Amino acid sequence: MFNLHFGFILKTSLFFVYIFTFKISDGQKTFPFDSILNQKPILKKVNSDIKKYRLQIIYTQITRDLKGNPSFKQYNFHVDSTNYFYCASLVKLPCSILALEKTKKLKIFSNTIMLTDSANACQHKVNIDTTSINGYPSVAQYIKRMALVSDNFAYSRIYEFLGVDDMHERLAELGYKNIRIVHRFDVGCKGTENTTTNPIGFCDNNLRGFIYLESKTASKIYAHPLGKVLVGKAYINSDNKKVNQPKDFTNMNYMSLQNTHTILQRLVFSNYLPFDQRFDMMEDDRQFLINYLTMYPRESSHPTYNSKIYFDSYKKYFIYGDSKSPITNSDLKITNIVGQSYGFMTDCAYILNEKDNVEFMLSAVIYTNEDQIINDGKYEYNTIALPFLAELGRQMYAYELKRKK
Repeated sequence: MFNLHFGFILKTSLFFVYIFTFKISDGQKTFPFDSILNQKPILKKVNSDIKKYRLQIIYTQITRDLKGNPSFKQYNFHVDSTNYFYCASLVKLPCSILALEKTKKLKIFSNTIMLTDSANACQHKVNIDTTSINGYPSVAQYIKRMALVSDNFAYSRIYEFLGVDDMHERLAELGYKNIRIVHRFDVGCKGTENTTTNPIGFCDNNLRGFIYLESKTASKIYAHPLGKVLVGKAYINSDNKKVNQPKDFTNMNYMSLQNTHTILQRLVFSNYLPFDQRFDMMEDDRQFLINYLTMYPRESSHPTYNSKIYFDSYKKYFIYGDSKSPITNSDLKITNIVGQSYGFMTDCAYILNEKDNVEFMLSAVIYTNEDQIINDGKYEYNTIALPFLAELGRQMYAYELKRKK
């Protein structure tokens, strides 16, 4: 066991800051994961072959004192940063946070009109956004789209706004030196094209520009923390042909489950951190991001979504992921980020029900690719991954209902 201290007692005659500790334990020895993972057939199935499913789970107990100040105890189950999984849309969480930090640094509102130009053939020009109330793009609008339905186009525009060097420099300052974000999701840029970001301008409501950010190319190659990364036994390439060798993920984004978990925790519990350890964003922007990470798509206006396509559980994998029915429990709030790609499915969530006195964090990743062929579209998301994550969420919730606080 070891402790990560996110806060310290600072006691003077004038004030003190409550302790914000985050204890990490070997959950396989100190928490009954095996008992929980034997409650239902789908849990037993995955637990019986953890290596095949590349299962990792992080569970954080949250206990509050009489003044409402939280303390945390984390339990890990087969958590291993070297057990590779493709992070997919999980990177939208740190990118959203860094984008709100950058708007503060630029001294603009997050809903300021943002126009994207292009500097090479693979880049997009973006001057309109029909999902927004004024018809124009903005950092806030892109974040809404990412948080609500994991919009890839929106992520790519925020990636370009951040710039690769600046993004990694800030992540390192925050203690996340092994996060690697080096490509868009929506266009076919290759090599240095992917780490060359667009020129971007910010305008007032009369479309008069007042800030211009030049195109930037990353000053170095950001190597994958795990070195060479190969997955599967074959893959389908961009020409729709099968290649009988593992898919190479070496030049793709990377973020560990632990990184994702602690970033979400840091966002939600920011007000309990010393100022120099908080994300450097406006408090209204922090609440805005948390709200949209919690909302269901149907609750949004501008953008609006078809509830038959973007049902309530569209990105709420824990507890609800195996059903497309409307979620009727208004007391239960799930603030989360998910990832789904190449057979990997991940959820990282803060789960709260004040009425039932339930509050905890849960993150898990599972890999379902029976034929071991990457990119063939044949993954067991609906038959194994979603049922597993939903049932895991329900069992952990049931455990929390009984736990003495």
